[in-house]
Amino acid sequence: MLVIPAIDIKDGKTVRLKQGNFAEKTVYSETPVASALYFQNLGAKRLHLVDLDGAESGEAPNRIIVEEILGSVKIPIQLGGGIRSLEAIARWLDLGIQSIIIGTIALANPEIVKGALQKFGAERVIVAVDALDGMVATEGWQKQSKIKATDLALNYKRAGLEKILYTDIERDGMLTGPNLMSIKDMAVETNLKIIASGGVSSKEDLKDLEHLEQYGVDSVVVGRAFYERRLLPEEIL
Repeated sequence: MLVIPAIDIKDGKTVRLKQGNFAEKTVYSETPVASALYFQNLGAKRLHLVDLDGAESGEAPNRIIVEEILGSVKIPIQLGGGIRSLEAIARWLDLGIQSIIIGTIALANPEIVKGALQKFGAERVIVAVDALDGMVATEGWQKQSKIKATDLALNYKRAGLEKILYTDIERDGMLTGPNLMSIKDMAVETNLKIIASGGVSSKEDLKDLEHLEQYGVDSVVVGRAFYERRLLPEEIL
């Protein structure tokens, strides 16, 4: 299973939130570029970048920092946060981002997601399915919809989607372990490739997730557990 280090950027710094709460912010580095190089040098095969300010505003306030990371590392990057138009998707892909993670507009504007799948291909587009009590949350997880997470995923599967980033918001940043049952249910019900996110805090959690590879869970995003040394990136990566 591929382990992908997370670099969440807010106010120009590497941070982690608890359950997506912007008031529960911990700063781990003043320079996200240094975070990216750190993980690359330890053997990371891919990076997960999120512009948290962008997720909240729909803009790209940390664009320069993301571009600096692109110019500094050689490994693939998947990027999310505030990317809400075909033009923005195309711009980031042209700059060298390998995969775009689409969140809020997946619910608000399905035609953009479908257009992206048609124009750029399923290998370049990942839909973020962020769930709270099984329902989709949007706009930096600040709003909860009335749409079931599985329904959203299946809708885009019919449009050609192949992979989702599935986050259980209740577990995210809490170091309480992933919600294995909900991850498995999502994988089984949709038959999509799953990037699991939220709650990983130990080697045991990673082993538990490996048991879900047979259902299509092929990678996992790890954030706070690396930064707080619950998991040692030099061992895992």
